[in-house]
Amino acid sequence: MRSMRRGTKEMDLILMRFAAARLNGMDAAALDAYDALLAENDQDLYQWVSGQAEPPGRHAPLIGEIRTLIGMV
Repeated sequence: MRSMRRGTKEMDLILMRFAAARLNGMDAAALDAYDALLAENDQDLYQWVSGQAEPPGRHAPLIGEIRTLIGMV
């Protein structure tokens, strides 16, 4: 649900798609990483996903997965 009700429509769409594709296959560590990513604000998330800004190292692997899934690589 937190992937769908972000506050900005862009991040709603991006994270809904990512969650639908990957959430069921995530292990506990990946779910923890995703939960930490969801705690970030949408403006930062969008800049990281769109490549306008580099994500912090702790989020870089997950942002890379999201970029790949939505075709922003």
